[in-house]
Amino acid sequence: MDIEELPKDQIAEIPFDPLTGLKSFVITNALSDIKAPREIISPLAQNLPKLWDLFHHNGMTTLELNPIRMSQRRPGMLTPIACDFKCGFDRDDPRMKRLNLPNDLFALDYSDFEQEINQLRTYQGQSDVSVINPKGTILAPTFGGGANSLVTEFLGDDAIISSDFGGNPPYEKMREVMRICLRHWLKQTNVLFIIGGKANNTDIFTTFRAMADALREYFSEHGPTPVYLVIGRGGPNLARGLLAFKDVVDSLGLPYRMFSFDSAMTDVVRYAQEADRWMKAGGRHMLAKKLGVAP
Repeated sequence: MDIEELPKDQIAEIPFDPLTGLKSFVITNALSDIKAPREIISPLAQNLPKLWDLFHHNGMTTLELNPIRMSQRRPGMLTPIACDFKCGFDRDDPRMKRLNLPNDLFALDYSDFEQEINQLRTYQGQSDVSVINPKGTILAPTFGGGANSLVTEFLGDDAIISSDFGGNPPYEKMREVMRICLRHWLKQTNVLFIIGGKANNTDIFTTFRAMADALREYFSEHGPTPVYLVIGRGGPNLARGLLAFKDVVDSLGLPYRMFSFDSAMTDVVRYAQEADRWMKAGGRHMLAKKLGVAP
């Protein structure tokens, strides 16, 4: 219930936390200074202090929300929604026990693939990855936390990995990330699914050129592999990036479908799933025959 809806004789019973009020004041000023839209300032100023409480009272060392979207649940009332949540804990802080998290949640049993990717962590570009199903058939290098959440949920057990390679990685890093992904998983992959939202700061041409070069080098070193390529992306230098990938997959003789920023991500994911079903239903054998290799 909003405070405006309370009877006047009950308003005085609401406890006032001066620290929370100060936090809201600071957040309001900060958002105003960066010229944030007026309609989002109040909802964020009311809810972001709760984020500090969550962080401080549960022994966290890091907390990230990306992206935050505004939902209009009632006319004229916006509510911030965390579409992707990540956090880390100080295992020696007794406050983290308040959440009753299972111990196996913190098990550090990384696969060789995950360890190789983690070694590429740098100040520029993310390299967050985990294996979902080592017997999956869709290899999905994904850009952005929100995209990763949606793609992972939709693909389910068909997905081999869950990943976020956003953050404008340089050419050398993205090429090496792609080489590692291909070396570990391409042989079993039906669909190479490169997907992300509309980027703000990632140079699509740089990342796509790096990934395309890694794919061409893999075929040159290991020979052809029957795989269907699906790309969905938006952002700076998108057209140049798609053309760079198109030139490579055309030269390799692979089937592909490319989507730009005007396509809904859910539709692109469904297309990748349909391509996977087609490959499982005989398409992989047809493509292998065309390439002159075993399926």
